Amino acid sequence: MMTDSVKAQYEALPYPARDPADEKRRLITGSPSFLPELNHYVFAGRRDFSRPMRVLVAGGGTGDNLIQLAQYLAASGGRHEVVYLDLSAAAREVAEARARMRGLTNTRFVTGSLLDVASLAPGSYDYIDCCGVLHHLPDPAAGLAALKAVLAPGGGMGLMVYGRYGRAGVYPLQDALRQLTPATEAPSERIAVAKALLAELPDGNEFKRNPFVGDHTTGDAGLYDLLLHSQDRAYTVPELHELVNGAGLAISAWIESCRYDPLTYLKDPELRRRASALAPLEQAALAERLSGAMKTHVVYVVAPDRQQVAVAQPAPDLVPWLNGVPPRALADTFAKRGELVVTFHTERFVFAAPPRAPEIAALMDGRRSLSQIAQALGLGWDDFLAAYAPLHRLLTGINKLFLRGI
Repeated sequence: MMTDSVKAQYEALPYPARDPADEKRRLITGSPSFLPELNHYVFAGRRDFSRPMRVLVAGGGTGDNLIQLAQYLAASGGRHEVVYLDLSAAAREVAEARARMRGLTNTRFVTGSLLDVASLAPGSYDYIDCCGVLHHLPDPAAGLAALKAVLAPGGGMGLMVYGRYGRAGVYPLQDALRQLTPATEAPSERIAVAKALLAELPDGNEFKRNPFVGDHTTGDAGLYDLLLHSQDRAYTVPELHELVNGAGLAISAWIESCRYDPLTYLKDPELRRRASALAPLEQAALAERLSGAMKTHVVYVVAPDRQQVAVAQPAPDLVPWLNGVPPRALADTFAKRGELVVTFHTERFVFAAPPRAPEIAALMDGRRSLSQIAQALGLGWDDFLAAYAPLHRLLTGINKLFLRGI
């Protein structure tokens, strides 16, 4: 019954609201499933995209991640297939129109539940995207198990689920709206009631004071998805870890990793010492509690035996690629300010520039390998690696640097 109500919602209000004509002017990119990012965190930066690749977008909605993946894979020149699977025919119609607008021919569209993926869109898949879907299933564990069953050996997934603390106030308000506008009322009536209630929330209301949840300001589909959804849950770091491990998978990376490091938030030496003594999962859980701003969690997951080898590590033959940051501008920032200021969802972080950061960053043109950068600086590999490692940690931590093969 819950699945039926979720399907009905997305038939009436495909989410997120998208106009296919917008494909003429922009490509929406982001995590998970940005191709250089998933290559770094799933394939150790060494995936050869000239080889055929099968991708599943499970719960594709109106197509953001489908289009992102299909466009980048089309540009790679390989013979790839990106399979879209979603309950909603209305959402599929939008996604198909977006693909046609871009002239993408590497996509295939299937309507149905991801729980039935084995029969509707049989595997195996080298990569699976499941963004904003598992938390809307009556049994998220069953959904993740269904996806794992069609994952190819050596493959991986990119997942996004809601984060509990960053969505403070959402669930009491959902309960309040269930009291005021039952699910039997028409979506238009429920939306009108929700808008009226939002206009009258008292100043002390937790939702009103939460600056991290703004989906309700993007239109009726966003408002309904946030506040009137019939099936919705959120996860803490330990809960998501448990979900992934329960499916026989392992998390290779949390995005952005600096936000899951408690030392990002702590300056007091004793607090930093105590936080550093915690196990890695407990460190991530502590960081989430300190932040309070994580409204979603994005992770890459792989088979447990690949957890330690899935993420790209500095090697002489790998090429550092800066994500949306011109190398000269980054080098100038380091040189002039001695620090890097980054903002994530109103969280502002200041990171000190590592030694030699300006001269190394200036050479990260997306073509030079790490060994070539070392040679340009007149450094042997070991000396270069010692100088490069802190910059690598900083830039990968804020998701601005990925490694890839030549």
